[in-house]
Amino acid sequence: MELKPGDVVMLKSGGHPITVVEVDEDKVECLWMGTDGDLFRETLPLVALESTELDPEDDEEEDDEEEDDDEEEEDDEDEDDDGDRKKKRKAA
Repeated sequence: MELKPGDVVMLKSGGHPITVVEVDEDKVECLWMGTDGDLFRETLPLVALESTELDPEDDEEEDDEEEDDDEEEEDDEDEDDDGDRKKKRKAA
């Protein structure tokens, strides 16, 4: 496997995407962001890594899901407003 700085890889056992910083024969210096926003830098053996491609559609799907959530919240607020109006009409 031929790696160069900037390539995105993953551990063969799974986990987060990892960015290659430097390649030295059978060792690869890598950088990645942890789930809590911590930045990690570690030298890993080449045999433990596999190439991966980030799918730009995955990012788009996450954005679409966030937009859908926002729309649902707005719909819920509209329903609450309608319910308040009905209560006010009954009281009058």
